[in-house]
Amino acid sequence: MTSPLGVYVHWPYCARICPYCDFNVFKARAASPEPAALAKAIVADLTAQAALTGPRLLTSIFFGGGTPSLMDPAWAAAIVETAKRLWTPAPDLEVSLEANPTDAEAARFAGFADAGVNRLSLGLQSLQDEALAFLGRNHDAATAIRATEAAARAFPRLSIDMIYARPGQTPAAWREELTRAIGLGAEHVSPYQLTIEAGTAFDRAVGRGVLVPPDADTGAELFDTTQAALEAAGFDAYEVSNHARGEAARSRHNLVYWRGLDYVGAGPGAHGRITIDGVRHATHAAARPADYIAQVQAAGVGFAAPEALTAGEAAQERLLSGLRIAEGVPLADVAALAIDPRKIADRVALGLLHDDADRLRPTPAGRLVLDRLTRDLAI
Repeated sequence: MTSPLGVYVHWPYCARICPYCDFNVFKARAASPEPAALAKAIVADLTAQAALTGPRLLTSIFFGGGTPSLMDPAWAAAIVETAKRLWTPAPDLEVSLEANPTDAEAARFAGFADAGVNRLSLGLQSLQDEALAFLGRNHDAATAIRATEAAARAFPRLSIDMIYARPGQTPAAWREELTRAIGLGAEHVSPYQLTIEAGTAFDRAVGRGVLVPPDADTGAELFDTTQAALEAAGFDAYEVSNHARGEAARSRHNLVYWRGLDYVGAGPGAHGRITIDGVRHATHAAARPADYIAQVQAAGVGFAAPEALTAGEAAQERLLSGLRIAEGVPLADVAALAIDPRKIADRVALGLLHDDADRLRPTPAGRLVLDRLTRDLAI
């Protein structure tokens, strides 16, 4: 049996750049010929990368961004069909697409469903108009609700994203807002704490003293509120910021990352991880759309060359991703790190790791300090 493979497609254009975003994104330009050329380049890139991966079982395709729901559904259909032709599609192939809940994007949902998308990830972010304005979103709460209802009709699976730990937000207010979001009926909820990323508009606002994020204690209380509200509603916290109603509702593509499986990355700035001759390799495509298109035209693929990872580098990545999920990471997968058993025992005694003989699994307390826990184990 061929080993599993995911495909990530990065569509970098956005109608508006959010002040908290540090992704590889570019402002969409009306009537530009570049997006059509980019779609063709992505198809060519995938075709060339299939020669590197060899025969594989295609388990997931994920359109991320940027705002891939701005693309022509026909381009998405061509990319999906290309991936299915290049690799053997699993019977339950998951095809996900990220979207913003605007009326214009919701009008495209039927087209994306016809293109093969069967899971929509909808960036609600909030159900409060004031908060949406603060977050720089181009929709209001009423539009978000309409789009969620339309998505539920168009796609078999629906996930919603929410952002919390906003300045001045209280646990009680967040519990009420999250409860309303849960009531919209999505089977998967991804609540993310607002983080201030370097170089973003919010980072500059913090530097000027006009934005003050919640302190660590308030952030921890809001995290606890999130876990409790979703657990009470029947959601399983299978990853730090991802909750699903049952195993079937989990994001199959994100599990590709967290379980250390191979995935091909196509599109400007896309990352990939593929195994070549038994060695894990990293790929990183050219960031600017024009540069990516030129790179594909010149070399067939969107990146200069795959970079071979050392056993230690691959193990560090596996630890970083594997500790995020409830199932943890098998010790055998990070053997190259030669983690001192006393380190593990000490953190079990502190209540940060479960007492498992063959894998590392953070406890709820460990998830609160996951970055520090990961760093301590990796060093």
